[in-house]
Amino acid sequence: MSPPANVLTARWASRLDDRQTVLSGAGVYPLLALLAGYATGPARDELRAVAPTPQPPVDSPTTRLATGFWSRAGLPLGQRWRTELDASIRGELTGDPAVDQPLLDRWAHRHTDGLIDRMPLQTGPGTALVLANALTVLVDWAIPFRPARSEPTTGPWRGRRLAGLHRPGGDPAALQVADTGIGPVSLLTVTGTADVDVLLVLGPTGQPPTRVLPAALGALDHPATLPPAVGPGVSEETVEASDDRPELLVRTVGFTVTGNHDLLHHADLFGLATAARDGDHFPDVSPRLSVSAARQSAMAEFTATGLRAAAVTAISLRAGGAAPRATVRRRRWCFDVDRPFGFLAVHRPTGLVLVAGWVTDPTPG
Repeated sequence: MSPPANVLTARWASRLDDRQTVLSGAGVYPLLALLAGYATGPARDELRAVAPTPQPPVDSPTTRLATGFWSRAGLPLGQRWRTELDASIRGELTGDPAVDQPLLDRWAHRHTDGLIDRMPLQTGPGTALVLANALTVLVDWAIPFRPARSEPTTGPWRGRRLAGLHRPGGDPAALQVADTGIGPVSLLTVTGTADVDVLLVLGPTGQPPTRVLPAALGALDHPATLPPAVGPGVSEETVEASDDRPELLVRTVGFTVTGNHDLLHHADLFGLATAARDGDHFPDVSPRLSVSAARQSAMAEFTATGLRAAAVTAISLRAGGAAPRATVRRRRWCFDVDRPFGFLAVHRPTGLVLVAGWVTDPTPG
């Protein structure tokens, strides 16, 4: 069964437009689950429908999660909040944005190794409480790619010189073709040296991210596979080689993707519709709190040697208101990524999707 955060990621991806972006349901989910535990009434019901259980800690050498909470000086805090949350991750806001904003920006920068420069939301005199989560993923490939020139001859990238990444001699088992509701979807697993892999996702021509990414996420749980030959971007050839073991040749592109998301634009998706209206939604935190802003900033960079990705999610609340010599024939599967595609960074032991994104503008060559 998928981790609940993966379900949130799939639903979120279904709301995207066709532009390049990256997002992290795994970065939002812990904050929603925390708020659900302190909410009451309809706000609690909506949050629990999205985040029914706490997200288990990710024990990973490649993935780091940090959480912080800041309350305005003098804000009356409930006993549960004071006693159940670790004092080491709680801070205080002065109510002066000139003081508070740099404090929060430094926290975001420090807990993402500088990949995210600042907190995605702005504080103001009415900010009573800020909850933040920082996620950083640093993956080295078990088998690096070779930089190579790429200049597609068809499709939306036709004629563009791109930073191509090639890798011959791979295991064909790394490529699966899932049978989904939108047709065959090709899923290439790029294995990390530790416990995080990245899946490159190519759907049928013309299918948008709102359909391709949810289909790929669904295939993680139900990997009904088709023959490789029917997969988008997949071709087969016979080549001269030193032995007859089948191989996989991957030709893809590097990319750097950023995403900035206002979660309240889809408040129902995140269980925040009621919580964002004035009311007494979190009495165990403080009287008459409601959500005033919820945002995420995320980035991902895919290169020949690995993936660097980070996401900072914040919710604020207001009060009140060289080839060997050929000797035999070998079957080779080729996977060419030469048009817009998706990607998923997956924690191998748990199946948790840490970040997901869509690439339309690869790194220039």
